[in-house]
Formats: sequence, C-alpha cells, structure tokens
Amino acid sequence: MKYASQRGTRDILPDQIRSWQFIEATARKVFESYNYAEIRTPIFEQTELFLRSIGDTTDIVSKEMYTFTDKGGRSVTLRPEETAPVVRAVIENSLMGQGELLKLYYLGPMFRYERPQAGRYRQFYQAGVEVLGSADPLVDVEIIEMGVRLFEELGLKDLEVDINSVGCPDCRPKFKEALKKYLGAKVGSLCGDCQKRLKTNPLRVLDCKEPKCQKAVDSAPSSIEYLCAACKADFEKLTGYLEQFKIAFKVNNRLVRGLDYYTRTTFEIISKSLGAQNAVCGGGRYDGLVEELGGKPTPATGFAIGLDRLVMVLEEQKVSIPRADRLSAYIVTMGDAAKTKGFEVLRGLREMGIKSDINYQGKSLKSQLKTADRLNAEFVVIIGEDELKRDIFVVRNMDKKSQEEVKFDDLLATFKLRSE
Repeated sequence: MKYASQRGTRDILPDQIRSWQFIEATARKVFESYNYAEIRTPIFEQTELFLRSIGDTTDIVSKEMYTFTDKGGRSVTLRPEETAPVVRAVIENSLMGQGELLKLYYLGPMFRYERPQAGRYRQFYQAGVEVLGSADPLVDVEIIEMGVRLFEELGLKDLEVDINSVGCPDCRPKFKEALKKYLGAKVGSLCGDCQKRLKTNPLRVLDCKEPKCQKAVDSAPSSIEYLCAACKADFEKLTGYLEQFKIAFKVNNRLVRGLDYYTRTTFEIISKSLGAQNAVCGGGRYDGLVEELGGKPTPATGFAIGLDRLVMVLEEQKVSIPRADRLSAYIVTMGDAAKTKGFEVLRGLREMGIKSDINYQGKSLKSQLKTADRLNAEFVVIIGEDELKRDIFVVRNMDKKSQEEVKFDDLLATFKLRSE
C-alpha cells in the first residue's frame, strides 16, 4: 500500500527549502533589529481559548478548526492562528512588566480545515509579531513599516499597504446596525454563507471573497463614517504618521479582517502579483483581547504573514534566493583501509566547520567523482591503496580541473587556510 500526504498538506522538499530558510532568516533578522524576542507556543490549545478570542460566528470557529477530545475528555484544538496562544502565554507566565512594552515574534505551523487552493493549505505557516502595552498609533506604524521593510529585504515588488479602522465597542454597534440595514435590502444578492452572516455578524460580509458579495457591498456604509471622536482621532494620527514617514498606503473601507478581536486599526500588505487571495500580511489592533482572556486591560497590536503565499510571490517575481553553502570537500575512497582513513579526515574537517561528506556505498572511482560533481563539491580528496602507501592525499579542484598531492599531516591545515 502506498501512503500520501493528507489533502491540504504537502511535503516541503530539500530542493524547495531554501526559499523558506531565506524568508525565515530574513524575518528573524528584521524582527530582532526592531528589538522583538521570539516566543514558541504549543501546537494545540484548549478549545475555549479560540472560541473566546476569535469569535464563535467567524468561519474559522464555525467551520475550519481542527478540534478533538483528548484521552482526558478535554476539548483541544490545533491552533488556527497564533495571537490568542501568545496572549495566553503572556498572561500565564506574567510576562508583562510594570509599565513595560512587550515585543514578541513567532514562526510556525497553523491549521484550518478549509478548501485548498493556490497558496492556501490546511497546514500552513506563519511568521508574526505581537506588541503589548501601548495604545500609541506610532506602534501600529512601527509594525507596518517593519512588514514593508521585511518584504523589501526579501526583494519583493508591487506591494500595497491597505488600512482601515473598525472602531471600538462604543462606536462599532452603530456601524454594524447601518451595515445590517443596507445589506438587508440586498440579501438576495449575497451568497448562502453571507446570508447567515448578516444575522450573526454583518462585518463578515465585507470580508467575503465571493464576487457577487463584493459587488453587493460596493456602496455599503464605511466604518470610518461611524467612528467615535477617540477612534477618529486615533485614525487621523495613524494616517498622519504614515504620511510623515513616507510610508505609502491606501484607505480600504472594506478591510475588516476575519477575526472578532480586532479594534480600531486593521491593515493588510498585499501583492498585486497574486489573484483574489492577495494578502501576504495582515493584522491590526486588539486592545480588548488580553482582558477578555483573563489578563489586565492591555492595549495590543500585531500582524501575521502567510509564508506559503510569500513563497509563491518570491517565485512569481523571480526573486533570487541565496544558494546554500557549497560542499567544500567530498572524500573519495577505494578499499576499507582508505575508507577508514577518509572518515578520520572527514571528522577533522567537520570539527573545523568545513562542509564535507564521504562515499558510504562502495561505489567505483568514476561513480564517486560523478557524485562529487552532482553535489557541486569544490574539492575532492582521493584516497586509494597507492595514496595510503605514500602517505599522501590527492586533492582535486573541481572548478579548475587541477589536482595536487598533499601529505597526510598537512591536509587539515591546508583546508583550514582555505576556509579562513
């Protein structure tokens, strides 16, 4: 019987992994340059955590979570997103110092049971940041700028920053009521899911990607029109800062994001080279979530980057990915005694941090040289019966097609000099 990966999952193979490593290394470098520290949370959490944070009327909770009962009879869920687990960890471990700002980042897999499509999987990967402890819109500007800087360092083009404000618990109910009234007159033009959303949470209709729903909300009321004085002032500060620091943006009145915990600022960084599912980064402010999950009232903001889509964008835009470090030395041996000697040399090279390997399969000299060529080895070290008798190695430079004889005692020193 043959086994295959589950629908919506896939293997990321060795010849594909360089793009992922490049993104992850660049993300770590950029995040840490802004003084963010890494956090890692468990893959699964108590189901109630996501019900309370994401919202039970969202598609994620109602249709997409991987939820099961463990052997202790507890309901647990594979994490569909990382903000709630990070907030839980902050509260549980008392990470918030008195009056201090907490800046965290993460990388890892998430899980949602949804229809697989280009750049969208049931096991998918995210990188993201969370900032807890400040309501200053300048913090939102920092993370937007950080996202843009990350993409620029990756070499991406054709990016756009979309922003909006969804208000706060004081002003959002008026907007929801106005939106519900508007959509009520267009209920026949909505998809089946949005007809249900209209009754439970009309803001979700704005987030629908169905063409007929997008057309139906073309002239819908804007959340910005219903902002209270405090939220309006906050949004004006945000846009003022973005203009001051020359961070290009566009106000998108339909941008609400898919999670209920957002307040005030929401934003996305989109790639114009992708189709309808074009957001590679999305986030916003969630000032009420820490208190909702049992902590003290704490303003917070953050974003998440979809790494699967980001890899697609790198490929679409033909971004040059740095190659892996080249194999410095490949040990070619003939006979058991030579193989033992070759392994001794191999250990010495590796202790010096020199990337090296050896033939373990007893192949012919010709086959071993072909392997060295396929591995793009810079040098080949050849050891046979004659070399053992003469206490020398034959070192072949694969680029120059030249070779020299090096004494046994001098080989490691020779490679050390070349590596310095």
